[in-house]
Amino acid sequence: MAWFKRKGAGIRTNREGQNETPEGQWIKCPDCKEIINRRALEESFKVCPKCGYHFRLDSLGYFRLLYDEGRFELFDEELLSTDALSFVDRKPYDVRLRESRRKTGLHDAARAAMGDIEGRRVSTAALDFSFIGGSMGSVVGEVVARSIKRAYTEGTPLIVISQSGGARMMEGALSLMQMAKTSAHLTRLAERGLPYVSLMTNPTTGGVTASFAMLGDFNLAEPKALIGFAGPRVIRETMGQDLPEGFQRSEFLQKKGFVDFIVDRRELRKAVAHLLDLVAH
Repeated sequence: MAWFKRKGAGIRTNREGQNETPEGQWIKCPDCKEIINRRALEESFKVCPKCGYHFRLDSLGYFRLLYDEGRFELFDEELLSTDALSFVDRKPYDVRLRESRRKTGLHDAARAAMGDIEGRRVSTAALDFSFIGGSMGSVVGEVVARSIKRAYTEGTPLIVISQSGGARMMEGALSLMQMAKTSAHLTRLAERGLPYVSLMTNPTTGGVTASFAMLGDFNLAEPKALIGFAGPRVIRETMGQDLPEGFQRSEFLQKKGFVDFIVDRRELRKAVAHLLDLVAH
């Protein structure tokens, strides 16, 4: 027997004209469980105002945060990945690319910009995790390489913001080649005596960590960011033992000397400007 029954037909649960909360207006912090107004979260550059948890921020968000008055010029927006290997996993790679472009509005997982940070011209590249996990394919490698070249050609500092699951398996060796290419361009930047600030966000793993992300003159990380080559699950299964508390998080890596500074995103612009002042010629 039912515990309740409807007394009348046609009852509407949402009355016409009733105030409703817009979809997506509120978001729960996965760390402290605080319910946050989405607009307030955007205004704090997606950092929880209660516990400081860093939600993922896209490339344009970082550019607006870093550059004076949020003004910058974008580069290399015309570059598009192609399915050179006719790769198929759960779906063809060319289908995955089209779906990712439609879903994210991005051409690929990296963007490049130039602008001023406290009046100093700076070249920046930033990865977007929303596009196939921020994976590094030929276009991502090319965008980063061109950002580096732009820096040493114009004599400016360089910032690269990493947010990636690693090399893009759908491009095979073409993806792995980007590790060597970006590292070679960074050597030319160093020969010019120009500073490189690398910021590692959550997550920064695989071939990105094994190349440009860990080669900064200053290696910065956001709080609690996962940073490493293989993921903790793979390492645990390979070693057959539990890993140390907080293993591969930015705080752990700072203690081991792999990360120089952990920087709250809200202080990032100030921290970068200070570092560039320290090494200014």
